Amino acid sequence: MKTLFLLSCFLASDFSLLAAIDGTVVNATTGKPQPRVTVTLIHPGASGMQTLGRAQSDADGKFAIEQDVPSPPALLQAEFQGVTYNTILPPGATSTGLKLNVYDATSKLSADIAQQHLIILEPVDGQLRVSETFLVENKGNTTFQDAAKGSIQLYLPTGAKTEVTVTAPGGMPIRRTPEKTAQPDVYKIGYPIKPGSTDFELVYTLPDPKRFSGKVVGKDPLRLVSASTVTLSGNNLKDLGTEPRTLAHVYEVPAGASYELNIEGTGALRTEAAQNQDQDDDSGAPKTTAGMARIYSRLYWVLGLTFGILALGGTLLYRKGAA
Repeated sequence: MKTLFLLSCFLASDFSLLAAIDGTVVNATTGKPQPRVTVTLIHPGASGMQTLGRAQSDADGKFAIEQDVPSPPALLQAEFQGVTYNTILPPGATSTGLKLNVYDATSKLSADIAQQHLIILEPVDGQLRVSETFLVENKGNTTFQDAAKGSIQLYLPTGAKTEVTVTAPGGMPIRRTPEKTAQPDVYKIGYPIKPGSTDFELVYTLPDPKRFSGKVVGKDPLRLVSASTVTLSGNNLKDLGTEPRTLAHVYEVPAGASYELNIEGTGALRTEAAQNQDQDDDSGAPKTTAGMARIYSRLYWVLGLTFGILALGGTLLYRKGAA
């Protein structure tokens, strides 16, 4: 009887032995275990996000959740200094001895954060379809979060209604509504920029397919892309040339500049991307998944030139007059 009593006390004191999921929360900014972090087991489903279990890391950063790993998708969320960090639990992978990284949060923008801003203009069906992307790379070891100014700021033409889809490192796409700032037609998104790559994407349509105007907000230039059948002209616009495979036109507007553009021609870059993918399929190359995923895979191959176009010295782009 005494042995059973001692055994029960031991198991009660060491709850991790009963847990199906356990690990350590580490502050990747300091390199030390992080206590008092709330860790939640989430199971996304048709009815939304379901919380299956929750625990708090102890003085050594250790946590344990007495819950079996649910069917995929499943993830752990660690909340620290107002920021949530996601870790996906892959099917069949171990659920014990996990390491969850969190980071110190700061409102000071460091030089470790680089941003590229891209807009695709597609005049089709008597309207102008605008697809805008912010690609933000945080190479540091802190999370940037500025609730007052927002992590990014963007210009939205009057009448443009849209939501922003945010994809953070280790997370699934979520939606955020742009918030107004004191500047006319300038909005902010207050989503934290964690170490790694974070994408902000939005799409809207405008009634005039021949005109587009705006302002570049922030310290980085804007890249504009259009299909090979569409050309842009206007003030503060620099023609960078064409992407050699799709012949898509690439332009640049300097940081802080306003622009008013004239648009000639019609066409969608997505259509051209799909056609180029079909040509690849006919050539005997390995086939990719059909449908929109394939189109957007090709599209993002095109958009890959947004990083370091000029630094590559014309490798990715044939500039006018270079031939």
